[in-house]
Amino acid sequence: MNGTSSGDVILVGGEALYDLVLKDSDELRGHPGGGPYNTARAIGRLEQPVAYLGRLSSDRFGARLLAGLLADGVRLDAVVRTDDPTTLGIAEIDETGTHYRFYTDGTSAPGLTPQMALAVLPPSVSILHVGTLGLMLEPSASALEAVVRELSGRALVALDPNIRPAVISDAEGYRERLRRLLSDTDLIKVSDEDLTWLYPDLSPVAATRAMLAHGPAVALLTRGGEGAVVITAEHEIPVLAPPTNVVDTIGAGDSFGGGFLAWWQSEGLTAADLADVDTVVEATRFACMVAGRTVARPGADPPRRAELGLAAPAGLR
Repeated sequence: MNGTSSGDVILVGGEALYDLVLKDSDELRGHPGGGPYNTARAIGRLEQPVAYLGRLSSDRFGARLLAGLLADGVRLDAVVRTDDPTTLGIAEIDETGTHYRFYTDGTSAPGLTPQMALAVLPPSVSILHVGTLGLMLEPSASALEAVVRELSGRALVALDPNIRPAVISDAEGYRERLRRLLSDTDLIKVSDEDLTWLYPDLSPVAATRAMLAHGPAVALLTRGGEGAVVITAEHEIPVLAPPTNVVDTIGAGDSFGGGFLAWWQSEGLTAADLADVDTVVEATRFACMVAGRTVARPGADPPRRAELGLAAPAGLR
């Protein structure tokens, strides 16, 4: 096994935005958000080396997003600053779940260009994680694709589509980009909702294997309160979620992904180690625990390493 070195960092690329959360009571609350932003913070709170790649505004929302990264130990050397206003997401919560709308035109997150992204890459990246709105909007989608091409083969590449159909203006173009990215991806995390949009005529497991056929070694299929399924070409292994009193599900998938990658980094593992399905299952079990702690409180608020105590594996205690 070729382990990671002490200078290696997990690089998380994509959008940071502000979530305005509206519940049935008409109460409106604001939380820092964006899938990659939440993932970077989850990794930082688990005290693994992580850097965030994306644009942050100079406005007050942007200042709060920057402060959140700093507080959680996320490196800022790949942050690109801008005077464009912060991207906003509206999360409406009702008895059927959480529904998102986004305000993106002329805002901070989509404006990341390939030149900007490649200019700020850290010198030693062990894991690259990309996904969500950053892959659906231009020029940020092209920027993240350029970073994946640059680091593929040198870092473990993890992809979380986290598809928001209302944001995708060119469905076939998005699918084609996703196929290109999958050819350079080692690990993909998908949800039932992602697969329903991508492969409406296939079962979730069959749809996941269709994605694996494009390149990744392993897929993690998340299923909310049921936990997750580790899927490879040969295996289909369910991993149960711990019992949890759910407050809301904002940031659950992001915390799951962050928990998995933090565990992987803490063990000094690489893309080659994804061939060991038992190790992948162990990392997935930890990821489910991290997600369970997140949904037990409002907003995208992943647990800190100290909160996990003896429940965490030795490398994360």
